[in-house]
Amino acid sequence: METTNTSSRTQIVATLGPASEKPETLRAMIAAGMDVARLNLAWGPEEEHRRFIRDVRAMAEEVGKKVPILCDLAGPRVQEGGEHHFGEKAGSIITVKDRADVAVGVSASVEYFALSYVGGAADIEELRQILKDTGSTARIIAKIERPEAVEHIEGIIRAADGIMVARGDLGNALPFEQVPFVQHRLTILARALGKPVIVATEMMTSMIEGDRPSRADVTDVAFAVVTGADAVMLSNETTAGKDPVAVIAAMEKIVSEAEKHSVPFGHRAL
Repeated sequence: METTNTSSRTQIVATLGPASEKPETLRAMIAAGMDVARLNLAWGPEEEHRRFIRDVRAMAEEVGKKVPILCDLAGPRVQEGGEHHFGEKAGSIITVKDRADVAVGVSASVEYFALSYVGGAADIEELRQILKDTGSTARIIAKIERPEAVEHIEGIIRAADGIMVARGDLGNALPFEQVPFVQHRLTILARALGKPVIVATEMMTSMIEGDRPSRADVTDVAFAVVTGADAVMLSNETTAGKDPVAVIAAMEKIVSEAEKHSVPFGHRAL
């Protein structure tokens, strides 16, 4: 990963959605510090995803920055009301929909795929083979969302190109009080094995509707940075929030300040 847009070493991954769909908004997000654009393939039609990819690339070129695309595969999720969770599945966690979405991403030459509900290194190797068969050089981010993934974390990290500590589903699968310490342990292990780690979910939720981040959100982002995260990720804040550009600008301020108070880790950029 190479550092792209701003003076901070820690990168900002921003998820795209209705609040960030206008090209001028995307341009402002890139200028404010968005380093990587994430597409959540669990939602939205194929043409919308293709449009986002085209628009991000066009706006990044205007700004003069390189902004990789991260396609986040849905995996075997089960929808219940407004939430989803892992649907127990015999055999492969890579669904028919995932395979179709991989084909779309490969055709658009996206740089990253995030694999949902990873349970072990074999899941990574399966996706790696699918990509190899298509001639794609896209890299794989393993999403850590299940207790099985935590149990098999070393093998997963070695097999993947990076990991995402996906605290939403992980927080539902583990006692909530354990999540910060699991996050810290995974960050340390990923760094020791030379792989980048993204900390994700509910990092700046106070700015979905608010103008300023809560003190808790500021502390959360800063904790991720000072403990060695290579990237921090925004979800609903930039897909449905009132001001995606302001959220990114605020997160960039927090990240830059936190780096002044932390050991220079030698970050690996996405």
